[in-house]
Amino acid sequence: MAISREDFESIVHAHQAMLYRIAFNFLRNVHLAEEVVQDVLLQLYERGPDLESPQHLKAWLRRTATHRCIDLVRRRSFQTETQLDEMPDVAMDIVEADPLLDERLRVLVASLPEIQRLVVILRYGEDMTSDEIAATLDIPSPTVRSHLQRALALLRSKAPRILGEKIYEST
Repeated sequence: MAISREDFESIVHAHQAMLYRIAFNFLRNVHLAEEVVQDVLLQLYERGPDLESPQHLKAWLRRTATHRCIDLVRRRSFQTETQLDEMPDVAMDIVEADPLLDERLRVLVASLPEIQRLVVILRYGEDMTSDEIAATLDIPSPTVRSHLQRALALLRSKAPRILGEKIYEST
């Protein structure tokens, strides 16, 4: 039994901005982010009836998007884009401020290794807990916390060079 058109449209409307944020913040490429969103939604349309609950759906969408991003990076070499004016309307649907929209911060995050970059994007861009990130990336929660600690340490060490100012840890 296929997913109904109305159900699919409501799912797309509810989750496309989240999918796009994850993909764009990771890939920093408008066209590749759109491709990831389309691929994930197509896979959802084909797989739809297997999903058990709204929480399962959201977790599945996040997991699928993050894995698709990693696959794209490993398959292709591409140049990142920094023109925010080319972002599609989906990003305009974001009600809360996206902490990763500051260009300087995005440059720093983009310089992180793949898994650390995903952990930072999911933690601060999607406001996910360590346990939720662990489930999404299929790794243990302590490993998520380790990746996050290393990523933050790396960001702090790179920040003065990139931003030209000293960054102090807030207490």
